Amino acid sequence: MQNFVSLPPLSLYVHLPWCVRKCPYCDFNSHEAREKIPEPDYVAALLRDLEQDLPRVWGRLVYSIFLGGGTPSLFAPESIDSLLSGIRARLPLDQNIEITLEANPGTVELERFKGFRQAGINRLSIGIQSFDPEKLKALGRIHGREEALRAAAAAHAAGFDNFNLDLMFGLPQQTVEESLADIRTATGFHPGHLSVYQLTLEPNTLFHARPPVLPDDDVIWEMQTRLLAELAAADYRQYEVSAYAREGYECRHNLNYWQFGDYLGIGAGAHGKITDRTGITRLWKVKQPNEYLRTAGMAASIGGAQKLTHAQTVTEFMMNAMRLTRGIPSRLFAERTGLPISVATKPLKEAEDRGLITWDATSLRPTDTGMSFLNDLVALF
Repeated sequence: MQNFVSLPPLSLYVHLPWCVRKCPYCDFNSHEAREKIPEPDYVAALLRDLEQDLPRVWGRLVYSIFLGGGTPSLFAPESIDSLLSGIRARLPLDQNIEITLEANPGTVELERFKGFRQAGINRLSIGIQSFDPEKLKALGRIHGREEALRAAAAAHAAGFDNFNLDLMFGLPQQTVEESLADIRTATGFHPGHLSVYQLTLEPNTLFHARPPVLPDDDVIWEMQTRLLAELAAADYRQYEVSAYAREGYECRHNLNYWQFGDYLGIGAGAHGKITDRTGITRLWKVKQPNEYLRTAGMAASIGGAQKLTHAQTVTEFMMNAMRLTRGIPSRLFAERTGLPISVATKPLKEAEDRGLITWDATSLRPTDTGMSFLNDLVALF
């Protein structure tokens, strides 16, 4: 029996599934907008979806909202304003709530960013990936170097002091110096946050079917080592596997995921995780936008639901928490899983013996070795 003394913090994820063109490395639930996006209909569907989920979270305060995709910046500021107004009318929001919108260069300009800010967005996440025109072309991005530079500058000009730039490394035929040049260009805009991911070839993507030539493991290792040093020198602390922030600019929404908090998921293919006194349930909505538009707010919109077993709860908690470089307070295990930490004593002891974690009554965190071999660490659970 799981024993939850209190419920975890609650976030809201909103999925806007359309993009201009599907990138060859992308395995997200995104769909090319071959026709005009039905913005008013989709906003209305999202609010019906939210209303259907409300009984799961009555009275709980929402601490962050994340509008992801797809490319949410394809939606007009007026549509985002209508959506956020509808959310405010249905959910109690923390007075210091973080509200993030994902944007891609090539779909934004200064006035659009200003409109998003007026609608209530207070954090942007801009999908730059690279400032190198050849690398952007290899990645199938719709923007070039100049659009990337303009988007980063526009975030500042629109009044966003809290914004993230997404970058990738290990790109086709990329050199170490080229990866460092991207980092230096990005830090020159002084974003509060940087997400820096290694390009991976995911199943069910064009790149998986037709793999490009990527740097070898030794080059990737050198990139990682030097990128980390470059970011540290620019006052960006790595606080998660792929996330770097200046002090106070960590992404609250993603921290809630990694600390095994709860979240509602609305939109086509959106996933949620909700804790109640009986346990933890994961549920997800139907993936195809047209089917979602037809069924949102009805039982048919639920793509599936799963009550986590105790073993699954332990595994998922560790998969998330061990991504954090500083780890977690040891008490958080019991608080978020509803289980005593003694249920994981055997794998915790093995991980400690192998030098993958440090663990005591106050804290649980991965070592540098554990961060480097995260898959091996999580596999123990």
